[in-house]
Amino acid sequence: MNAEFIKPFIASFINVLLTMAQTELKPGEALEKVDSKACGDVSGLIGMIGDDIKGSLSITFEESLALDIMHKMLGEKPTSVDDDVQDMVGEVVNMVCGGAKSTLAETSQEFGMATPIVVFGKNHTINHQVDGAKLVMPFTSEAGKAYLEICFNK
Repeated sequence: MNAEFIKPFIASFINVLLTMAQTELKPGEALEKVDSKACGDVSGLIGMIGDDIKGSLSITFEESLALDIMHKMLGEKPTSVDDDVQDMVGEVVNMVCGGAKSTLAETSQEFGMATPIVVFGKNHTINHQVDGAKLVMPFTSEAGKAYLEICFNK
């Protein structure tokens, strides 16, 4: 997977959480992912397709981080992952993908975005409907961990 293609997604994720939720993320080391088990408690998944590229992006949050982001973004302080938290996770994934899309359009890498879906629960799975290597990038913050997964067919 081309690192120059992945960097805009990482930068967009860091920017969205810093700007929208005053949450600083520290990236860890990217690894190839070989299974479909999510590393956290609530995940947003969005598909992407262009003329010569097909892929998907997911962002998984530990519950503690998702609740903290919800509190910082909207002022609400839920005690568990509810419908509003799920909507917020979907919107974060949409903003991250949109930010990366804008950056990549400058290099003639254009794609359309699907509507995000959100799945949650302990030990849930994420199925990237794309044949290709899956990369997972862990992030840490004061409130918990997040994981950005990306998969493209080239």
